[in-house]
Amino acid sequence: MTDQVSAVIPALVFDVERIPGLVGDLAMAGRFTVGGASVVMGPSGMLIIAEAGDDPARSGVWNAEEVRLFGPAPAPVTERLMGSPWGTDEGSLPIHIAVRVEEEVLYLGTAQVSQAGTSDGVLTDCELLFDSPLARDLLDRLRPPRSSVDLPGLEWLGHVNGDRAAALEEFVTGWYPAVADTESPSTRTVFPLPGGLRQLYRLAEKRPGILGVQNRILPEPDLHTDSLGEMLVFGVENQGGFFWSLLGTHDGPEADPTVWFRVFDEEPIAEQDR
Repeated sequence: MTDQVSAVIPALVFDVERIPGLVGDLAMAGRFTVGGASVVMGPSGMLIIAEAGDDPARSGVWNAEEVRLFGPAPAPVTERLMGSPWGTDEGSLPIHIAVRVEEEVLYLGTAQVSQAGTSDGVLTDCELLFDSPLARDLLDRLRPPRSSVDLPGLEWLGHVNGDRAAALEEFVTGWYPAVADTESPSTRTVFPLPGGLRQLYRLAEKRPGILGVQNRILPEPDLHTDSLGEMLVFGVENQGGFFWSLLGTHDGPEADPTVWFRVFDEEPIAEQDR
């Protein structure tokens, strides 16, 4: 039955009675929840049933070619998705994808793990690619556009070419909600900082997300000079491959200093934006 179901056109409506044909004996199956999606794992395969919608924080269909799971995932799910390469033992078992749309569950076909991330051995995120891409009209059913989206205004753009401090303040406070119970840094840098960077750190006390996650602005207590003691490093690439810095001066910081980009020990390059 698995082969028959996999061969049909995606979006076959099916009920729970079809699940054993996809995963095997339900008495031997495990049932889990990963980022809002239901996962059934049996001796013959895995079935992932996600909810329709376009919430980027929940597991579901990402686009016509991709499904994403957001963990943390239980150990059995982590082991199955991070297991042996496709084609050997449990890693060769098919992964079936379905989406619940209102009162129906639509079967979309099979997918394979493209990439996955873990933290301390726990699956945190997983991207799966459909064996056959979805049609556009089907994708619109699975990711219906939101009827109304309450977005911050764009008034801050009016200050970009004039009062940039006001533009930064309005942009950050409009697009980054304050985090409750945040603590101010216990120590502040002894380095003199230009007003724009000092303002960014003040805003980051309640909105730490503005400093970034991967390639990021260093928290103020982590500012440091480069190996020659000439440049103040304030931004780093996530693997340490390159960094952004300001040239230190004895007379205090410039009002709007040049930002320098540098890869390891290569010559620094002046960024176009200050």
